[in-house]
Amino acid sequence: MLLQRNKLGSVRPPKRCRSDMDNTSTSDIVIINGNSHPDLANMVADRMGLKNGGCSVFHKSNRETIVEISDSVRGKDIYIIQTGTKDANNNIMELLIMAYACKTSSARSIVGVIPYLPYSKQCKMRKRGCIVSKLLAKMMCTSGLTHIITMDLHQKEIQGFFDIPVDNLRASPFLLQYIQESIPEYRNSVIVARNPGVAKKANSYAERLRLGLAVIHGEQKEAESDEVDGRYSPPPTSAYSNLLGNSVEMCFPAAPRNSTPQHAPISSSSRQRTTSVSVGVPEHPVKVKPPLTIVGDVNGRIAIMVDDLIDDVQSFVAAAEMLKENGACKIYVLATHGLLSSDAPRLLDESCIDEIVVTNTIPHEIQKLQCHKIKTIDISILIAEAIRRIHNKESMSYLFRNVTLED
Repeated sequence: MLLQRNKLGSVRPPKRCRSDMDNTSTSDIVIINGNSHPDLANMVADRMGLKNGGCSVFHKSNRETIVEISDSVRGKDIYIIQTGTKDANNNIMELLIMAYACKTSSARSIVGVIPYLPYSKQCKMRKRGCIVSKLLAKMMCTSGLTHIITMDLHQKEIQGFFDIPVDNLRASPFLLQYIQESIPEYRNSVIVARNPGVAKKANSYAERLRLGLAVIHGEQKEAESDEVDGRYSPPPTSAYSNLLGNSVEMCFPAAPRNSTPQHAPISSSSRQRTTSVSVGVPEHPVKVKPPLTIVGDVNGRIAIMVDDLIDDVQSFVAAAEMLKENGACKIYVLATHGLLSSDAPRLLDESCIDEIVVTNTIPHEIQKLQCHKIKTIDISILIAEAIRRIHNKESMSYLFRNVTLED
């Protein structure tokens, strides 16, 4: 058994799972990786008692990607470990080329292990854009991938964009265990959703931990939820401009007067009435957001914000400042993916947030040197167990025993 339960009901992974891998036939498994996260690939291979396959990925002077696979992959099950980082476009091209190289080399199956799926936030139609995550899914299916392993998709509906099986693993058991074991007096905590879009996720954490819930809403809400599928063009400057904004006379038949007998003819002067109608394009309504407010009591309590991704941290910092103003004694931020782009480490280090906890789905060693508040949870054991179960054709349901639909 890979995962064990403690007294509080959370899932506790053991230090090693090599004993679980003893029954795995490793002769036909090949694990290769690109340049996105070699440390995670090495940890997964080590837990499975394997060595990474011989695969070199480099870029020419013109920035073209070259993939060279030195080991034979004919008739074998290939697992490509490649996550999304700040260099997302190169990560994607490396993955596609590695998958296609294995496909043309007669690999039996090609499984893409993508802990953080790039472009997963672009899964809705916005203005005249496109659903980029669907395009990426089609590209991955065409390249030769036969299965996808990922973790905590931004929207679970992204799984429907793929024509191949997708296993969306969850990191919530590891985050729950961290709360129970590493946050002193966590019973005096409250789970906080920094915007209404995360309320369901925060509520699932609060129910399993038997804690209170608080929701922040207002002007700091993410812009991605605004104007979804809204298309607003500038006013026309052609001949229509002469018509728009002017009044147009329209004629309607007039109703007969009460004084006129039913059998009497209606005079020509009373047969029509003229109405002036103003024609024009309605202006785009200005959205007025309410001020930043919080629903719930955080006074004298530990505030724990949960989310799936930490990238731009301005909204987290603003939410933390409001929590402090409302009396929160300590503030923690927990998320699965720590992208931490731009000057996020500096902003977090200068903020009133006490600790930021993320998993190692994305490499962030440099960010940890810039901000000592960042802590890392290792999830390589979960990925290794998922690979083992898929290779042995075992059920994956055990890995979802302590998760909810809102995770």
